[in-house]
Amino acid sequence: MLLENKVALITGAARGIGKQIALAFAREGCHIAFTDLALDEVTTATAEELRSMGVRVEAYASDASDFEAAHAVVEQVTEAFGRIDILVNNAGITRDTLLMRMTEQQWDQVIQVNLKSAFNFTHAVSPVMMRQRSGAIISLSSVVGINGNAGQANYAASKAGIIALTKSVAKELGSRGIRANAIAPGFIITDMTKALSEDTLKQFVSMIPMRRGGEPEEVAKVALFLASDLSSYVSGQVIQVNGAMA
Repeated sequence: MLLENKVALITGAARGIGKQIALAFAREGCHIAFTDLALDEVTTATAEELRSMGVRVEAYASDASDFEAAHAVVEQVTEAFGRIDILVNNAGITRDTLLMRMTEQQWDQVIQVNLKSAFNFTHAVSPVMMRQRSGAIISLSSVVGINGNAGQANYAASKAGIIALTKSVAKELGSRGIRANAIAPGFIITDMTKALSEDTLKQFVSMIPMRRGGEPEEVAKVALFLASDLSSYVSGQVIQVNGAMA
């Protein structure tokens, strides 16, 4: 039980990678608070699946890109659970198109949801963790935040910003026992990637030395490592989960 009786707050965790991180944490005895835009059937089903593991679970409807809403959620979670040991900044969207065709709205939306949300929740949770003199902050970046990608200038910029934010937070809060790290997934098989054509999938896989896409559970295992005491002296780092894709 690597996270027994710990409390994790995970943004955007009703589905996909966020959900798998929540499940991995719950299996290790962690109580889970998670957010999504709405408390719909998917959110409710995820909450029930997590509760079946014998941990406490609370779901919150919240727009992670809203500064005040993020702070309100952190206040509610702290009141309900008494503490927050782990923050996972997972909320994110894509609005892909070539830069010359990209609208200001497409740029702003991606920066707001991906990068500003990470700032919002990190800003809100920092005082809680500072009082505890302990905490782990994990933010989801991307391989394109390291290498860039045509047609994803907005997404790449937001994910590169998360890396810089993570490294800065690690330096600012390290003396208070708070660690901050980022995970940069490569091509991960999710509902979004499953919608791609077979030819497109083959093209992506051909660029990966391991010759397959990653599974959300494989990202979750790295998050579990970073959340637990197994990584007690790891901070300010970016761990790529990409099958050796350059």
